[in-house]
Amino acid sequence: MIIFFGPAGAGKSMQGQILAARHGWRWLSAGQLLRDTRDPEIFAIMKAGDLVPVHLANKIVFEAMDTAHACADIGHVILDGYPRTIEQARGMTEHETTRCGDDPEFAKKPGGVSLIIVLEVGKTEILHRLAIRGRMEDDPATIEHRLQIYRSEIYPLLDYYNDLNVPIEHVDGVGTVGEVHDRIEAALVSYNLVPALPGDVS
Repeated sequence: MIIFFGPAGAGKSMQGQILAARHGWRWLSAGQLLRDTRDPEIFAIMKAGDLVPVHLANKIVFEAMDTAHACADIGHVILDGYPRTIEQARGMTEHETTRCGDDPEFAKKPGGVSLIIVLEVGKTEILHRLAIRGRMEDDPATIEHRLQIYRSEIYPLLDYYNDLNVPIEHVDGVGTVGEVHDRIEAALVSYNLVPALPGDVS
């Protein structure tokens, strides 16, 4: 499993979908999964920029992960926008360990996670991107609230996964879609998650 972290508007979904299409992997977006529920309670929480309660988020995301059969081809599921809190991260580790703990391949990856990619994008660029995107939760006050939540949660999450010895790669998320994709692909090559292209000496 590969986890994408980054603030709203960093390009996690775009890059996750490109990787999934390029390598035949599975892409799961927590935000999209929550929007697809069409649950008025969840919509109201997301519109306010707040985090969906752990029990609701876990139920929806875990069901999607089970459907994707993540442990059948470990490392080939891309998860974006989840976990958002330490409680969610611990819950996901416990869920994956319970479901796949007997798989010898799973034992090679702490909690089933092969790599964490953190897309780094500055606030000015984020505001510009979200103004163009225009989702229901993308008004300026909500964006600022979501950025504050992200900043408060990301470092404890990275500490948690660092303590599990999960590799973490910070990737510059500014540039064209292709440029950012190339940086991510180079990171995957460096961790032996994908083979280098012939003639690639980077």
